[in-house]
Amino acid sequence: MNVKARFLFLGTGGSMGVPLIGCSCPVCLSPSPFNKRLRSSALCTVGDKCFLIDCGPDFRSQALTHHIDRLDGVLFTHAHNDHTAGMEDLRIFNWRTDKALPCLLSIETADDIKRRYYYIFEPEGDEIYRKMLARFDLEYLVGDRGTLNFQGMPVGYFTYAQGGMRVNGFKLGNLAYVSDIRDYDESIFEELRGVDILVMSALRYSASHMHFSVDEAVAFSKKVGASHTWLMHVAHELDHDEANAYLPENIRMAYDGLELNFDINMSK
Repeated sequence: MNVKARFLFLGTGGSMGVPLIGCSCPVCLSPSPFNKRLRSSALCTVGDKCFLIDCGPDFRSQALTHHIDRLDGVLFTHAHNDHTAGMEDLRIFNWRTDKALPCLLSIETADDIKRRYYYIFEPEGDEIYRKMLARFDLEYLVGDRGTLNFQGMPVGYFTYAQGGMRVNGFKLGNLAYVSDIRDYDESIFEELRGVDILVMSALRYSASHMHFSVDEAVAFSKKVGASHTWLMHVAHELDHDEANAYLPENIRMAYDGLELNFDINMSK
């Protein structure tokens, strides 16, 4: 059964956001709202359920801006700070439901998070203190690729690398989310077969050892064959309008607050 779903860009910026602190470049000083980028994150609404993709340091502002008052689960791509530093702000959802929040992630990402948030996963102190902490129900991604049902939502996942760190991309119906990609096996294109909407990172025009450049993202998108591609995880080197003028017509710059519609087969 196909269900209409919504994908909301909560943030489209790189690890330092845009504008950068103390920067006086044209993009950082731009009055355009399209050049204001919080750290990359997204909200998927599927039927009556809401799923967060990554939870960075700007999550509190993102949740207040978009009136996020409930979550049914969180999907983590990897353990870098700009994708996980908002975990403390997820406590409110525990308090409202009195339940642990389901999280989907790799074992490697979970191990990293457990080290940094040891006081959450191995709490010491009395019962009142423990209740004040965020609570998570971790579900691990097994192997490099696969499909599973996460809290009622079919999820396909696949693995690539960034600077030696394991990163997971997600396929949700006809939409794929591919953030922080640098090194990958050619088999990734098998996982992305049939994707109509591709959301992927492209940091700047110049090459980087951690991220795709704009041209590399364009080449990747063409190989996937997606009808529409949206670029996110963007640094301050890219002006929104100028980059759109440079890009092919079916590849556009995403922006904070952009909402897409996509389809997901709930029977898979």
